[in-house]
Amino acid sequence: MDFKLEIASAIAAAANLDKNEVYLNIETPPDKKMGDYAFPCFRLAKTLRKAPPLIAQEISSKIEKPDFISEIKVQSAYLNFFTDKSVFAEKVISKVIAEKENYGRSTEGNGKTVVIDYSSPNIAKPFHVGHLRSTVIGNSLYKIYEFMGYKCVGINHLGDWGTQFGKLISAYKRWGSKEAVEKDGISELMRIYVKFHEEAEKEPSLNDEARAWFKKMQDGDKEALSLWKWFHDMSMKEFNRIYDVLGVKFDAFTGESFYNDKMAAVVDELKEKKLLKKSNGAEIVDLEEADMPPCLIIRSDGGTLYATRDIAAAFYRKKTYNFDKCLYVTAVDQNLHFAQWFKVIEKMGYPWSKDLVHVPFGLVSLPDGKLSTRRGKVVLMEELLKEAVNKTRNIIEDKNPELPDKEKVARQVGIGAVIFDDLYNGRIKDVVFSWDKMLNFEGETGPYVQYTNARACSILRKAENINFENIDYTSLTDGASVDVCRLLDIFSDKVCDAASKYEPSIVSRYLVDLSQAFNKFYHDNPILSAEKEVCKARLAVVKSVSTVIKAGLSLLGIQAPEQM
Repeated sequence: MDFKLEIASAIAAAANLDKNEVYLNIETPPDKKMGDYAFPCFRLAKTLRKAPPLIAQEISSKIEKPDFISEIKVQSAYLNFFTDKSVFAEKVISKVIAEKENYGRSTEGNGKTVVIDYSSPNIAKPFHVGHLRSTVIGNSLYKIYEFMGYKCVGINHLGDWGTQFGKLISAYKRWGSKEAVEKDGISELMRIYVKFHEEAEKEPSLNDEARAWFKKMQDGDKEALSLWKWFHDMSMKEFNRIYDVLGVKFDAFTGESFYNDKMAAVVDELKEKKLLKKSNGAEIVDLEEADMPPCLIIRSDGGTLYATRDIAAAFYRKKTYNFDKCLYVTAVDQNLHFAQWFKVIEKMGYPWSKDLVHVPFGLVSLPDGKLSTRRGKVVLMEELLKEAVNKTRNIIEDKNPELPDKEKVARQVGIGAVIFDDLYNGRIKDVVFSWDKMLNFEGETGPYVQYTNARACSILRKAENINFENIDYTSLTDGASVDVCRLLDIFSDKVCDAASKYEPSIVSRYLVDLSQAFNKFYHDNPILSAEKEVCKARLAVVKSVSTVIKAGLSLLGIQAPEQM
């Protein structure tokens, strides 16, 4: 039973309102003394031409109380609904037990496709903590939308083209060697790339040399493309190793170079539609009417830009996947870039431009300033993940040395801690990287949620052969039990909310709330030592919590070990 829907139906019938609109306005009161559900009447004042408290009184007098509601109270402009606690517990727990890992799923996205562009590191540069946010936010949104029935397409739009490759080739020819690159991989490419920028500050003509090498790449020069391909393949090998550790997958690796032969058609169409204008030798689309700077399409030297490639990529994705929504998970400092080329597609006359969504996130910086690959100021992702696993392994050796599969659990908990820490932050919030914070397992963290699930699994293992039929739900009316049931009931709402706001932190914070409520339930209510029927009812709560925690962690891209 959808309690909100039943309440919405009763209100709609009593007040002659649209049921779906009522449903959208039903709230969960911040204080449980105010009820389990509340309907505010403020919005009705304009149409009914009455004071909101009076409207609430009138609806209350006409409403037919659903059988699972014990009381309806009018408090100012609110209709507050109090559920019959045993009926409420029965409806929630029996649904979780019956639906198992499918609990909370929806069919909202059936027949719809979402394309998600995320991670997108630059080839020949190390995968560092600055790439973590796009990777884990995008991966989580993929899983959330999939859970809601959407067909998802995950794309890694690799930074694999541009002048930086001219710089790298120039640096390799001057200071690199095949042996050093084969031995040290991306770290050697990083070393010579940093050296290039140091030397170019003293000798600016190096930048002309770099541009010349990139021009050779564009013109199909065999040596230039051979070096580029070598750097590309070596980078992918290292990136995939990190993606495997993080448990992140993509449906396509179509980087910037993939769209080289697709940009001419975009430029031709812009010319045909008379949208291109000359400006200081370059070609632009004027966006003054949208109160934005012009969108640069072709540079004065004839080269294309990020915007040109992104527009070509959007057309390719629309044609290939016919998406209903295309998300771009990139840093907040790219807001203007996306707003500009989204507007260009709109000006070209394509209504699907409204389905392009930039999902910005705050920047990651180091305590002493911004990350910079050019200056070698980064924290390598591989280094962070290894440190997280090592720290977890040390804790296991100290607290539970007999734990089976110690190495596997150390990986699940260590990597989970890193992912959860990132996804617990509001997406738009800037983050200052801190080893201590990232690897702190106390408080509102991934390991805390994982441990709560492991505790639930331990109780269920000790109980053995549990039969969840004919449960006496009257033993689940105490405050701690009801609080857990309330949270279990809103899992699907939280997932939908996370999808609509592109905000995985809604799921991670929900999991912390559920874990805290469960640990209070565990503290307040004896389970295995309780009388048989009470024990069975409480075990049903334990099973339900474990089911939802596992599902929630999975939506974040985190595993749930059953022993810790």
